[in-house]
Amino acid sequence: MRPILRNTLIVLLVLAVLIGGFVFYVLRGNPSDRPLSDTVGLDPVLVEPEPRWIPSVSLAEPIGWKDGEKPIAAKGLAVSRFAQGLDHPRTMLTLPNGDVLVAETNSPPRDGGGIEGMVMKLLMGQVGAAGPSPNTLVLLRDADGDGTAEQRFDFRTADMRSPSGMAYRDGKLYVANHDAVLEFAFEPGATSLTGKPKKRMDLPAGGNHWMRNLLLSEDGKQLYVAVGSATNIADNGMEAEQGRAAIWEIDTDTGRRRPYAAGMRNPNGLAWNPSTGEMWATVQERDMLGPDLVPDYLTNVPVGAQYGWPWVYWKDHFDERVEWPMETYMLEYTRKPEYALGAHASALGLLFAGEGNRLGQSFANGAFIARHGSWNRKPPVGYDVVFVPFDGNGNPQGKPVSVLSGFLMKSGDTHGRPTWLAWDKTGALLVSDDTSGVIWRVEAPGAAPSAAPKPVDTESLKPLEGLQDPTQQRSFEADFSGGADRVLNRDEP
Repeated sequence: MRPILRNTLIVLLVLAVLIGGFVFYVLRGNPSDRPLSDTVGLDPVLVEPEPRWIPSVSLAEPIGWKDGEKPIAAKGLAVSRFAQGLDHPRTMLTLPNGDVLVAETNSPPRDGGGIEGMVMKLLMGQVGAAGPSPNTLVLLRDADGDGTAEQRFDFRTADMRSPSGMAYRDGKLYVANHDAVLEFAFEPGATSLTGKPKKRMDLPAGGNHWMRNLLLSEDGKQLYVAVGSATNIADNGMEAEQGRAAIWEIDTDTGRRRPYAAGMRNPNGLAWNPSTGEMWATVQERDMLGPDLVPDYLTNVPVGAQYGWPWVYWKDHFDERVEWPMETYMLEYTRKPEYALGAHASALGLLFAGEGNRLGQSFANGAFIARHGSWNRKPPVGYDVVFVPFDGNGNPQGKPVSVLSGFLMKSGDTHGRPTWLAWDKTGALLVSDDTSGVIWRVEAPGAAPSAAPKPVDTESLKPLEGLQDPTQQRSFEADFSGGADRVLNRDEP
């Protein structure tokens, strides 16, 4: 055998061994021997971190639902198909007339550079998240109120770029693309969205966390925008995270905006607690500290709140991997999350129980959470909808209660992945299942519409003042200045 050929074969053999070892390591991962329940609730177990360069991988391949198959509903509840055959439905918004808007969407094109980009693309493809974004808003109508949307309309495709967040009030429909918040003139009843949008705010585009949820204040004067981080722990520096890992507030009359809360790696679900009037959010925490760190969380979000990302998690636990300087005295005002939802469970949709719901007394006071499911934990967790009970003072208590399960199969495959939550016009719970293209409908047959939770008459938490945003949001405004002439200071009204 010639020396060149022999050396080539040796190199190829070494590469094959290295690649095989890498694949074996990835597939074997770093499995947990703890139940998910250890990392949920008011006092989660925070184990010692186990930093990894490569995440544990547990790829649950989505296989869909056959005719007649459906998730498992909690005792006393029934589940049916509200709509099916949708193209990656993620977020939903129920309009005042009962029509349901659905964003058929996926991530914008990823940079995909280098080995990391290639691996991420491969992994996302395995869990049903790598296809091109449909970039379509769909309107579903259940005209006869039988629990099935018999009418479907392509509502809007123009100007849609990985749309997700939607909000409506007083003739204005707001839609959040991955890179901007748009405002449309619209009245419920129309089956298409026409006209030219008004840009309300440019947003930092794409990133690993591209969804941008929206929430309107009760009077419609403020619009809140959740923007996730570009990376896991500011891997590309804090400059790349400007304007991210935060919730923004836009004045809908003047267009002025300010950072409302910061240090939230990937805030998603936003909702008002009907008892207290507080904003609450679901937040996805950081990866690659082991299978049991860090728990995703549900928390109230007062103005000026700082939750520590990327330097700190769970109030006072440092992430030693972060090399960027932390703001002086930051620990003095970093907030502890209220409630843990499980490490790597991928918490997304959030919906509070309120007046008119028809899920029975067991689900009359608390929050519903869609846990999209892990791709980087062994064994996988999430893939369900849970209910977090609240007490009479508007605070979470106890452990989550299962509402909808059966998505994850014993084989390791998954029928689908619950993503977002909304109420239909009858008071039933709607659950979007993005990889299977189904909107599920959950109700308690025969249940009377629930009463509104009793209001809590207590003094609100005072806003924090005089803080500097460690992500330097003002620099972000200089680069992304669409539509507004200045940023409000934290201590401005």
